[in-house]
Amino acid sequence: VQLQASGGGLVQDEGSLRLSCAASGSTFSSYSVGWFRQAPGKEREFVAIAWARGRGTTDYADSVKGRFTVSRDNAKNTVYLQMNRLKPEDTAVYYCAAGYPIRSSYYAWSAYRLWGQGTQVTVSS
Repeated sequence: VQLQASGGGLVQDEGSLRLSCAASGSTFSSYSVGWFRQAPGKEREFVAIAWARGRGTTDYADSVKGRFTVSRDNAKNTVYLQMNRLKPEDTAVYYCAAGYPIRSSYYAWSAYRLWGQGTQVTVSS
């Protein structure tokens, strides 16, 4: 499986963007897919996860709960991250990742084995 993230860009404070993570390969539905972000000078941090079928639905970092929504379309091999009410502190490079994380560590980047290239999100104040 290979991952391709897209949809980043420049948006104003309180604006919206939708990121997409498109995957190749027939086993995509068996992977849980997470979104992470990394701002300059900061560590990569967990944003959200769309669990594989049968393992749950979604989980979010507290900082994005109520503003971001992750969803997946297994027929299209794509996971989306809808980001609403964006803030300047959401500015970062956003990455999607796939793997078999477990409940106790899904927020750790090391729990994912496959990574897409990042897409830049910039929120201006």
